[in-house]
Amino acid sequence: MAGMSLPRPARPLTVGFDLDMTLIDSRPGIHAAYRALAAETGAYIDADEAVTRLGPPLEEELAYWFPEDRVKEMADRYRALYPAHAIVPTPAMPGAREAVEAVRALGGRAIVVTAKYEPNARLHLDHVGIAPDALIGWLWAEAKAEALREHGASVYVGDHVGDVRGARKAGAVSVAVPTGPCGADELRAEGADVVLRDLTALPEWLAEYAATRA
Repeated sequence: MAGMSLPRPARPLTVGFDLDMTLIDSRPGIHAAYRALAAETGAYIDADEAVTRLGPPLEEELAYWFPEDRVKEMADRYRALYPAHAIVPTPAMPGAREAVEAVRALGGRAIVVTAKYEPNARLHLDHVGIAPDALIGWLWAEAKAEALREHGASVYVGDHVGDVRGARKAGAVSVAVPTGPCGADELRAEGADVVLRDLTALPEWLAEYAATRA
């Protein structure tokens, strides 16, 4: 009827995922890469300690072990060593493949937005058999909002308080899993909308979310 405004159709469902400690357990691979860097440079790096702080950009961790004027050089070298040492030991997290498949089963798109160097992130995803619709690297915390908005993500799934901040800045639902360095209470305190035990719980939650969204 003339003059009536029709409701706009809902945007296609797009769900973003963090990578390290969300889709993959990167601790064994990162541990091996730090040990390789320490062996090559002769520097002391406590790899056991380093893998308890996964999430922020590499340069932040390297600043614990190298002078400021060497951090960029060491980051470049770490990334060059990474494929030979870190990919094979790194498994998918429980429920990771099923979580991505659940998005697709609902007719949606699954994207990965990570602080990791994008070529190395791609190697990980190929190794564990996860093929996102888009991969965007080198974005941390609030900076992830740029990619989430660009791709129209209404949900972002991550394990770190930085992921929560990125989701909130993008106006996306923040779904958190305490499978990385941040516990459930810390994630809730940062403002996560939903905290699941791990990714195995995501398909059920996502089906409920999609039904209410429709």
